[in-house]
Amino acid sequence: MLRWKIAIQEYRGNMTIAHKSGITNKNSDGLSRWALENTPETPEWVPQEQHHIEGICVIDIGRESLNKATESYKMDEDFHILCQLLMKDRKES
Repeated sequence: MLRWKIAIQEYRGNMTIAHKSGITNKNSDGLSRWALENTPETPEWVPQEQHHIEGICVIDIGRESLNKATESYKMDEDFHILCQLLMKDRKES
């Protein structure tokens, strides 16, 4: 949006902007959704911090906890349906 505000500043006072719905203005989407790269040469450039992974944590939950989790998934109706669908695909492959 900022890109368009900057682009039309020179026409300020000499034109009127009116909304036109997408049904009647089919060519607008390609222009309004065209993303610009975030580079120092771009007028809207925003410096971004880079975050690096400092470490990875691995935990062992134990057999009893794993069994409880497994059983709870078996009791979940939605998850059960998902498992059946996945197993069906696996058998057909």
